[in-house]
Amino acid sequence: MVASFITVVQQVIILFVLISIGFGLTKKKLFSEKTIAELTTFILYLVTPCVIIESFNRPFDADMLNAFLLSFLAAIVVHVLSIVIAFLFIRDRDKNAQTIFRFGVVFSNCAFMALPLQQALLGSEAVFYGSSFIAVFNLFVWTHGYGIMKTDPENKGQKKSGQMIFSQLIKTLLNPGIASVFLGLFLFLTSTKLPFFIQKPIQYLAALNTPLPMIVIGFYVASVKDFSILKDKKMFLASFLRLIFIPLLSLALFYAAGIRGVLLSSLIISASTPVGATLVMFSIKFNKDAKKAGAFVAFTTLVSVLTMPIIIALVA
Repeated sequence: MVASFITVVQQVIILFVLISIGFGLTKKKLFSEKTIAELTTFILYLVTPCVIIESFNRPFDADMLNAFLLSFLAAIVVHVLSIVIAFLFIRDRDKNAQTIFRFGVVFSNCAFMALPLQQALLGSEAVFYGSSFIAVFNLFVWTHGYGIMKTDPENKGQKKSGQMIFSQLIKTLLNPGIASVFLGLFLFLTSTKLPFFIQKPIQYLAALNTPLPMIVIGFYVASVKDFSILKDKKMFLASFLRLIFIPLLSLALFYAAGIRGVLLSSLIISASTPVGATLVMFSIKFNKDAKKAGAFVAFTTLVSVLTMPIIIALVA
């Protein structure tokens, strides 16, 4: 319990140092909204796909594949449950706020927060399972997440033609987030090694996935001038669902299903992480309330320093 707590605290401190850099640069007026918007596009369409491909960069192994598939299925269960829970519990007359909170309940920070914890506490096997969780995360974030963020509440009543729906489906399947999952899976199943001059740039770009999103969050935290946002009861409800309810429900279901050991611990670590920075980046991309999104991410990240060690200790 003590070791888990210290490890989580260390990761959260690192995250907040990076956020504070974005915060400080914004206060010094070195960032503009245009710069952040362009940086967000760079992260979503280049850095994130590189992270996904890199997570599949390992030799094929049949036993690992079976465990990976079980982890993949379990991650799907977590995300489907989260979508249902968000739909049932998060209701708001402000549809943009409702979208932000529902998105945050479903999509966690399962890359930056989970992978370092899995490596430190459980080793490389847990990281591999964590990679499958990230793959599922990206499949859902680029389909369900992309869909709810792109939907304009003002156009809710308008019907789309079959051709428009098919066109949107094709665009979704071909977007960088989904395409990189299929490419990464192909590389793993075939044990294909990328050429050194391609693999290294992918690794370097993937390494940007931790600092750049945190700096983007720092910009929007610095932009918050109306602190009444922290009094929003919906944010506290959404935080409870994200940090406590969903992890405990997942733990109960997986334990009842007979999942044990490293796989169970890895899954619950991924499920118990705070709201992911993807919420802020999607909010920027689709003109949602990025300041509210940034406050939501920052708040759940801070609270997770208390909730994650407790959840992890329950698994142990």
